[in-house]
Amino acid sequence: MNTSPNEERRFALRMALRLPVVVSGRTEDGAAWSEPTETDDVSTTGTLFHLNQKIRIGDRLYLRAHRPDGQPTEVTASVVRVAPAIYGTARVGVAIQEPTDNWLRLFVAWVADEQVTANPALAADSTAGDAEL
Repeated sequence: MNTSPNEERRFALRMALRLPVVVSGRTEDGAAWSEPTETDDVSTTGTLFHLNQKIRIGDRLYLRAHRPDGQPTEVTASVVRVAPAIYGTARVGVAIQEPTDNWLRLFVAWVADEQVTANPALAADSTAGDAEL
């Protein structure tokens, strides 16, 4: 089978979501860096965002984000895609390495929050059920 290097290989559920995240890592000489950004999209196994920091495929990064309830989530990720973007930034795709269950909880919390925000009747239904108890 002949495949192109840009062929789509994603298989996880993916959602366009602007989620504030702080990305940190180390430069080639070992200096620590940290950069706030936001995601372009999020999946159950990774995310895509823009960075000013120069990084390479295979670099290990640390991501910190918050669930809708404010609880922080920290994970380790591996860079799987780097592409040039506007204003000298790079579009960076990462695969979550560990703990994957933390990332999955973050993803599910934001998907559920988006559903309630998009359909306020869902929130009303869930609180109406609480009143009957």
